[in-house]
Amino acid sequence: MSCRPESVSLAVTGASGVVVALRVAEAVKECAELRGIILTRAAVEVARHELGLSGEDLAAALARHAPVYMEDDYSSPLASSSNQPDAMAVVPASTKTIALIAHGIASNLVARAALAILRLGRRLVVAPRETPLGVAELENLLRLARMGAVVVPLCPGFYHKPKSVEDLVDFMAGKVLDALGCPHRLYRRWGEQA
Repeated sequence: MSCRPESVSLAVTGASGVVVALRVAEAVKECAELRGIILTRAAVEVARHELGLSGEDLAAALARHAPVYMEDDYSSPLASSSNQPDAMAVVPASTKTIALIAHGIASNLVARAALAILRLGRRLVVAPRETPLGVAELENLLRLARMGAVVVPLCPGFYHKPKSVEDLVDFMAGKVLDALGCPHRLYRRWGEQA
């Protein structure tokens, strides 16, 4: 799928790299309506550790871009197949979340919304940030790919000659946007002049 989505949802789960999710939330609005952001309790803990943000500060930062729903908020419009956007990104995607989606276990709002996206044949982008990957993780990612998801590991590239951590974050966020079908200028593409 290369068509540009009109609407997108974002889920932020408890893997390292919440800063990438913040950048995606900011940048995706240039391309599409950001319908909602789902936040897990584990993501709040990661943001506290990595960014020094409290749960309230993280929710407020995300709420500047779209309504924020906690992972157990089944009153969210994103809980229903009848109200799903054109695409969804899970950034960063924890191995727990990947396993839930891969095995059809809708035990939280993230998995429920992602499974609805897949059932509807819409674009799901899953961005894991874990290393090393074991057999279970690789099998779950393969299962997601076979279900129609696009897997975009949060791995930095260096051909664009990054000069800061922000450049690396922009590169990874840009790769997520590429997979969503959203045009952007977050990083210099291969072959483009500096």
